[in-house]
Amino acid sequence: MARVVAVHGIGKQTLGEQSLRRLWLPSLNDGLTRARSGAVSLLTERDLAVAFYGDLFRPRSEFLAAGDPPYTAADVGEGLEQELLLAWWQAAADSDEAVVPPGADTLVATPRSVQAALRALSGSRFFAGVALRSMVFDLKQVSRYLTDPDLRAAALAQVTDQIGDDTRVVVAHSLGSVVAYEALCARPGHQVRALVTIGSPLGIENLILHRLQPPPVTLGGRPRGVWPGSERLVWTNLADGGDVVALVKDLRPSFGDSVRCAVVHNGATAHEATAYLTDKLCGQAIADGLA
Repeated sequence: MARVVAVHGIGKQTLGEQSLRRLWLPSLNDGLTRARSGAVSLLTERDLAVAFYGDLFRPRSEFLAAGDPPYTAADVGEGLEQELLLAWWQAAADSDEAVVPPGADTLVATPRSVQAALRALSGSRFFAGVALRSMVFDLKQVSRYLTDPDLRAAALAQVTDQIGDDTRVVVAHSLGSVVAYEALCARPGHQVRALVTIGSPLGIENLILHRLQPPPVTLGGRPRGVWPGSERLVWTNLADGGDVVALVKDLRPSFGDSVRCAVVHNGATAHEATAYLTDKLCGQAIADGLA
């Protein structure tokens, strides 16, 4: 089995294992190079496995149809999807002065609605160039994973099947960090030494943390996620300050002080996996797990 397992995030349904490996491998090696870790050589294709679950979200092929379903604002479901959309809106407003925040005076006459949130996000740096239907589809991927038991089980199987006795590092992006976390929890006794989460939504207490499997325990009156491995596991979480998906940058209140958390700077590509992977801290976390 591969020494490093990569778990992708939302919006990768039209890619696959091989195409993602070609995207991630050079960036992982760039991060290792930035870390200047002489004890670890650069990764080869044999060292890296991609746990791909994106096809579970891809609509069944039909003639005369292509791409994401033609979603509109009316397709954003009540509950989790609307709440997550509004949370993205608030996070975008916090990091981008061009985004009108929810509840601002300029929105007094406009209901705090899905349409208003999508309109505000479409003008943000984070979602620049993202079609409305793609934005809604991303929302639905998160909600489907957390609420559809069959899809969740299938996605978890895709990840656990790639983690073997030789796997030392799991690098997981975005929604993939949720899948990877649950996969490691479901494999007691695994030999993974380093979990590296990038652009992760795991710390969103009311929307994500409470829905994790296994469920969090209560410590000091607040929920605490279980540790996804042995005491030897080192968990590093990296978040860009402008990454709207990674709403909570510091995972320590939700998973304990052992999580090493850092804010990185990805420029205009705040949530892009490859931008995270080339960062020195990401490379060092991976090198430490392989050394």
